[in-house]
Amino acid sequence: MESAGNGRRDAALGGLAVLPDELLCAVVDLLQPTDIGRLACVSSVMYILCNEEPLWMSKYLSVGGHFEYKGSWKKTTLARLNLCSENSELEQKARHFDGMVHLLYVCCVCLFYFPIHTYFHAGFNSLYLYRRWYRCFTTLSSYSFDNGHVERKDDLSLDHFRSQYDGKGPVLLGKLADSWPARTKWSMQQLVHDYGEVTFRISQRSPKKIIMKLKDYVSYMELQHDEDPLYIFDDKFGESAPALLEDYRVPHLFQEDLFDVLDYEQRPAFRWFIIGPERSGASWHVDPGLTSAWNTLLCGRKRWALYPPGRVPGGVTVHVSAEDGDVDIETPTSLQWWLDIYPHLAEHEKPLECTQLPGETIFVPSGWWHCVLNLETTVAVTQNFVNQSNFEHVCLDMAPGHCHKGVCRAGLLAVPGKSVGDMENHPPGTITWNHNDMTSTEERLKGLGSVTASNSESQCSSFEFSDVDKSLENQVFSYDIGFLSQFLEKEKDHYTSVWSPTNPIGQREAREWLRRLWVLKPELRGLIWKGACLAINVDKWYACLEEIRACHSLPAPSEDEKLPVGTGSNPVFIVSDNVIKINAEGGLGYSAHGLGTELEFYDLLRKVGSPLINHIPEIIASGFLVYEDGVYRTVPWNGKGMPDVLAKYYPLELSYANSCFPLGLWSKQQFGMDGSAESSNRPIWPYMVTRKCKGDIFAHVRDTLSKADLLNLASSLGVQMRNIHLLPLPHGESLPEPEDNNVKDSDPPEWKQVISTLNRRKNNIKKHLANWGGTVPTVLIEKAEEYLPPDMSSLIKLVKDDDGDSVYTFPSWIHSDIMDDNILTQRAPEMGSLTDTKSTGDGDLEKLNEIHIIDFSDLSIGDPLCDLIPLHLDVFRGDIDLLREYLRSYQLPFLRGKSNNDIYKSVQSSKFSTAAYRAMCYCILHDDNVLAAIFGLWKELRNATSWEEIEHLVWDDLNRYQQSSPTLSS
Repeated sequence: MESAGNGRRDAALGGLAVLPDELLCAVVDLLQPTDIGRLACVSSVMYILCNEEPLWMSKYLSVGGHFEYKGSWKKTTLARLNLCSENSELEQKARHFDGMVHLLYVCCVCLFYFPIHTYFHAGFNSLYLYRRWYRCFTTLSSYSFDNGHVERKDDLSLDHFRSQYDGKGPVLLGKLADSWPARTKWSMQQLVHDYGEVTFRISQRSPKKIIMKLKDYVSYMELQHDEDPLYIFDDKFGESAPALLEDYRVPHLFQEDLFDVLDYEQRPAFRWFIIGPERSGASWHVDPGLTSAWNTLLCGRKRWALYPPGRVPGGVTVHVSAEDGDVDIETPTSLQWWLDIYPHLAEHEKPLECTQLPGETIFVPSGWWHCVLNLETTVAVTQNFVNQSNFEHVCLDMAPGHCHKGVCRAGLLAVPGKSVGDMENHPPGTITWNHNDMTSTEERLKGLGSVTASNSESQCSSFEFSDVDKSLENQVFSYDIGFLSQFLEKEKDHYTSVWSPTNPIGQREAREWLRRLWVLKPELRGLIWKGACLAINVDKWYACLEEIRACHSLPAPSEDEKLPVGTGSNPVFIVSDNVIKINAEGGLGYSAHGLGTELEFYDLLRKVGSPLINHIPEIIASGFLVYEDGVYRTVPWNGKGMPDVLAKYYPLELSYANSCFPLGLWSKQQFGMDGSAESSNRPIWPYMVTRKCKGDIFAHVRDTLSKADLLNLASSLGVQMRNIHLLPLPHGESLPEPEDNNVKDSDPPEWKQVISTLNRRKNNIKKHLANWGGTVPTVLIEKAEEYLPPDMSSLIKLVKDDDGDSVYTFPSWIHSDIMDDNILTQRAPEMGSLTDTKSTGDGDLEKLNEIHIIDFSDLSIGDPLCDLIPLHLDVFRGDIDLLREYLRSYQLPFLRGKSNNDIYKSVQSSKFSTAAYRAMCYCILHDDNVLAAIFGLWKELRNATSWEEIEHLVWDDLNRYQQSSPTLSS
């Protein structure tokens, strides 16, 4: 609130004077640096607002990159943006404003410093700016050591720790680090000596990554006066400075970590190297994935505040998205909370507190809220872990849905209709709903609010949790897993529903993790089963497996075979030599079309005698699994005709219902493409049983293969992909027209759905690319529409023929998902070294490196170039030698039409017909984030300013192949 006598402010701001200073600062923050410079010339008050250090800190952090501090954030930002010369003489001079005292400023491109009287003299008073200034220059020496509320223990045994603290409460532990080399080596002076040139990651509230050399960071610490100082919080320090890992070891109390069965690249971030100056710290949060943590301080002092699970700290808001369960915490900075909120808390509202001293280790249990403030320059190391105590909580947090995630963080506040009075274990009035800006897709749960229980009930009436409410009428919040699991959304399919992007581990990685635990930790199978039931509904899918097995007289699974395998989107079990796949992804319509198309494809292979039949699994059985009245039953189906059990849920047009394969390729193109057709979660799941192929998944053995082995694999893949792309398409009469005005009558019927899909993605291309979360540089997003052809049919046309008509390419069957986890490879032992033999045909290839291709449920039709995208980016990892070997054996032109070779010779005149351009367009329009793979493999492309640069580097070899292919006619 501004002072009533703030005359200078009113005169300097005019009509904008009605806005509070905090809002004015937020508006200025939206401007570009050059515009801020112009605005600073408007008036004396605008000059002050436009030279605030936090403003220029925000401007720099929005740019990101390698950071070198120039003594002030304004000077640093302008230098980074090349808006001022580092070597220019920066002249300080007094600025004179009518009616104001002479204040010492520097010119607008230099360091700006406000003496305290700037905010409270000469007719301009700003309490908001003064508070920011105070946070920048306050010292924390007044926080003297105290015991606080957290127990201190030395020489704690593992049994004592597990019985008294693990999963129950925080504890400060002494002597755990006494023997570490880090106790003496991790002083600031020694660290700069040993690692001054090493680059570390900075933790800040910024969408851009900030990195600094340690020597530059220490220089920054000595110069800065930020209210929220930059903070080294590096989870990759073991890669940039491996010797640091030798200076400490995990204390004996925390050595059980169930994530350690994963490879380092697969497991979520779990260890951090931390350096921060006075006033820096970690704001209020619950550790990711409900993991537990230990933090050992090597130098300096830290002040900790902690609340138990479900108790939202005052001043903190929990945002929970009802769409995907994404949880976001809106919180003041650590320093701001301690200075502005903590002093106003009643004694019964205050957190547990303690001051951590050098050599001490604090244990933070799963789900506990905590906030850390560095009282002086500190160096620390911390690790998060999963053990038997928190394993089920971690699995619960992974599960899709939002209600249980909100409950784990905000307690019963996340349950509609629950008021503060219901929470007997929380003091009355400490936590309530915050109803500002409440929507149907996001719940906001805030500490220290003020709203009546009746109002709370009215705001939550749209949420469907009545059954949960009834079971909890007289129950208080509990962090017990049995209590928390009641809030899982039972209707969600945990295996295929979208998981929250804030999950510390991806959906597929989580399945792999549970499977590895099951095999490697047989003594924990009871616990692992409970966790798998929470995370992926394994009990449901195992019951499905049992019914399919009984129907088809398959052997019973062994103990090792009770969990799904692989990282695919659908539950897959391996029982003896059989693979049982249950199609659940995308709902009934999408999964039924997946099975129908796959069965049609297998039938076609047999009819035409394709050699591909020797490189795919043999089908043993297929059908539908139905759940009715609490009982599972199977309905066998070979893809032909429409089974009654499906027809009543999923009616099709008569022409398709009466066809040989009613849910085959053409029906899928019309009704099942992109999973957009009927995706309701009916209690019906298609399934397929195949014979297990010999060999190992390529993703698992890649690192064990020589370059010669990989070349043989690429050669064999070229042959088999040629076999797929040469298959005839099924006969399709009266193909339905897509509802797309951009598709023309002249477009071939078999291409119309493909063109329609590409048009739809192009029309939404900026949003489509922006959805990848910063993967694609903004400059490329802006140029995507211009790069793509105005008409998507241009990608499948050749050139005009002699009569002036467009000649179209032939569409092909395409696998659509030919990645490293869908390829099985086996070395032929009798051949010895693969480098001694060269392949000349399909038979030789089988001897050299036998491969099998699996998972054809995503089969579609389209441009065969689309299959090359996952092959080159995922299987070949961008290796140009493998791509060339693949093309050598593939031996098909990328443009196959109804014309002669003369047309192919003139194809070069059309930009849209070049293979490299088409491949790049398909990457941009791809339904998956293949661009992330491109920028990951070719890091130099992260600075690309045009799509042509990417096209040239990634796909240029396709044009050379196109020009010199030995077979240029179909």
